[in-house]
Amino acid sequence: MDSPVKAQKARVAVAPAAAAPDGGYAWFILLSCFLVFGLTFGVIKAFGVFYVEIHQYFETTATGTSWITSIAVATIHIVAPVASALSAHYSHRTVVIMGGLICSVGVMFGTFARNLIELYLTVGFLNGFGYALTWTPTVTMLGLYFEQRRPMANALASAGECILTFVLTPLFQLLIDSYSWRGALLILGALQLNLCVCGMVLRPLKATRDVTCEIKAEEEGLSLELLPKDNLEQSQESCPDAEELRISKGSDQGTIKACLEDPKVQDSNNRTKRAELRTKILRYVDYTLITNARFMVYSMFGVFAALGFFAPALFLVPYARSKGIEEYQAAALMSISAALDLFGRVFFGWVANLRLVDTVQQLTATVILLGTVLLLCPLASSFSELAAFSAAYGLVYGATVAIHITVLAEIVGVNQLGSALGFFMLIRSSGGLLGPPIAGFFIDKMSDYGTGFLMAGVALIVAALFLLLLHQMNRRGQGSTTKNHEMRMD
Repeated sequence: MDSPVKAQKARVAVAPAAAAPDGGYAWFILLSCFLVFGLTFGVIKAFGVFYVEIHQYFETTATGTSWITSIAVATIHIVAPVASALSAHYSHRTVVIMGGLICSVGVMFGTFARNLIELYLTVGFLNGFGYALTWTPTVTMLGLYFEQRRPMANALASAGECILTFVLTPLFQLLIDSYSWRGALLILGALQLNLCVCGMVLRPLKATRDVTCEIKAEEEGLSLELLPKDNLEQSQESCPDAEELRISKGSDQGTIKACLEDPKVQDSNNRTKRAELRTKILRYVDYTLITNARFMVYSMFGVFAALGFFAPALFLVPYARSKGIEEYQAAALMSISAALDLFGRVFFGWVANLRLVDTVQQLTATVILLGTVLLLCPLASSFSELAAFSAAYGLVYGATVAIHITVLAEIVGVNQLGSALGFFMLIRSSGGLLGPPIAGFFIDKMSDYGTGFLMAGVALIVAALFLLLLHQMNRRGQGSTTKNHEMRMD
């Protein structure tokens, strides 16, 4: 016969809070994320200025030079789950500071590179590794601090990529003209030390609330739900006339004390240890996401989108130079693109915040437009035509980037955002790795930079097909939910 179930209450201090503040210190987190976007992806977009100089200095192919940016982008994506796990084990602040040091050292070492292989290892791998350790935890923290204003917060934070691209592109050209590309890289490495300052700003979100620990002592054993490390602080409440069960999760985990009256609880240790191991794994890497069909479809969108996201920014300046545009005018094209990119992110982030249309539908429309703009790029040859293309590209690109993280949060929920962001970046890494080299391959074969834009446009149109599939899955899910609700009402 089963023994009666015992249920007791315990007070546990929990962090982060159940509800995000959407204000106060959250604006400092937003500022930190703004700068992180600028000093990571903003630098990647402005790196096209270095591309021309390195391409000429080492007398290599377009494909060979493009691997520098490609390796950096792929490393960001591949290391993202590691960054999420490290943030869960240590803290977001610690991981971001370490990432800032790594990418700064990597770029400075690139100053002394004697061949492309050394640039792949330093400016490519080390720099990308540092970027992953800074970008992923900061974006995760932003999602924790904002809830109602999350679309607008993501848009404003990602605007840092636009503003610093606008500033850094002509600055890099000036530094290269003054100190050569090696001297400019050294200054860039020093500039990226500011990522460590961004990490210092990240402060954990804390609050205290009551929870009920349901302890079921039965003949089968003890069923106990363990709280994640980030959500658990020390609980020092005692229960009179009862035996205490202490489950230790490490020096930083804290202790759960439960009131138990059944002395046979010790027989359930094996089950408790298995639950503890599963909880620890899920805290660092939420592998259950691979069973989420909508998440996997969205990840496939990310793969094809990454094929087209990074190639245009890398090849825009070389394409303009190949059309006879002088170097500072060519650099100005990236600044024009960045200015409209900024407007696109802020405006369309505000539109998404109004919830006038479904965010997946909005993202689908912008991705299709972005692919179309890129397919039209080879028609531009003069500076005015290229300036018009850069403006259109920047506007639609900004509209796309402003909401793609918001869509991810809606698919998996904010509680899984850290792990989901890491997995999403990992799956998307193949697109980020192969995009620029594939574009470079077509450029080398056709001797025309315009073919790189054609490849990127086609990849984005294919990516939009996965968004259409996701939209249909959302509609079916909403329909089944409504039907079940009506059946319960009947």
